[in-house]
Amino acid sequence: MAKRNKSQKSLSSKSSGTTSSTVPGGEGKFMSPLDIILLVLAAAGILLTTYLTYVAWFEAHPAFCTEGSDCDIVQSSRWATLLGLPIAFWGLLTYALMAHLILRGRSKPGSLRLLLFVAVGGFAISAYLTVISVVEIEATCPYCLASFAIMTTLMVLTIVRRPPEWITSLKEAAVIGVLIVGVLHMHYSGLFDAAAGPENPRLKALAVHLADTEAKFYGAFWCPKCQEQKALFGASEKRLPYVECTPSGRTGPQNSACVAKDVNNYPTWIIDGRRYTGLQTVRSLEKASRFKWKE
Repeated sequence: MAKRNKSQKSLSSKSSGTTSSTVPGGEGKFMSPLDIILLVLAAAGILLTTYLTYVAWFEAHPAFCTEGSDCDIVQSSRWATLLGLPIAFWGLLTYALMAHLILRGRSKPGSLRLLLFVAVGGFAISAYLTVISVVEIEATCPYCLASFAIMTTLMVLTIVRRPPEWITSLKEAAVIGVLIVGVLHMHYSGLFDAAAGPENPRLKALAVHLADTEAKFYGAFWCPKCQEQKALFGASEKRLPYVECTPSGRTGPQNSACVAKDVNNYPTWIIDGRRYTGLQTVRSLEKASRFKWKE
């Protein structure tokens, strides 16, 4: 009888130990309330950035973001893209990675340490873009501010979560965050890519003039000379009246607009009814379009 009682106590204590390892905060199948909040916030970030990525790729205006509004100005600025992709898409990847690390942290606590690095890095980038929005663009976007609030909360709660070696990790993450912002600022200053930097006033005015006078620049994405032509305009290339002639690829059918104008060589410019083939210098485009630059 005594042995049976001992055995029952032993089983009871084992059962108790098993239960405590699966309660919120443990490494079992249950998530702590804090982890659930983190996951919900990451999911909210995923939904928000998925929507913004969608409208950016399909060149639509987000809801309650009318043309010419502060929100539209921010969304169409050069800071809204990074390496040719919407900045919202990079945010989507960041939130998705954070959600993955939060879920993985239940069984692998080391993932929470990595989560801290991602959260601090995401906060640093979001804070930088928010400052740029207020100081440089002089306009704010509610969607961007909402993402900034989500990322800030995620970072704070991740610190509160205290992952393994969190103090050391926080210091290291802060240094990495500063470095990321520094590289990002150099990128948007045009140090690595002129197209990402500030616009040259003369090139901007010429590109706008060409578009306003209904000039057309016909080209193909696989054409090296077409890329050189765009590069001549630096950050103002997006203002050029460009027509992509082979949207389906080099061997695909030609765009109907290019067929109608009998475009056979790339690049081809049609300015004031005259055709110019091959790479054109900025000066030749100014002359052909009768562009007058006022200092």
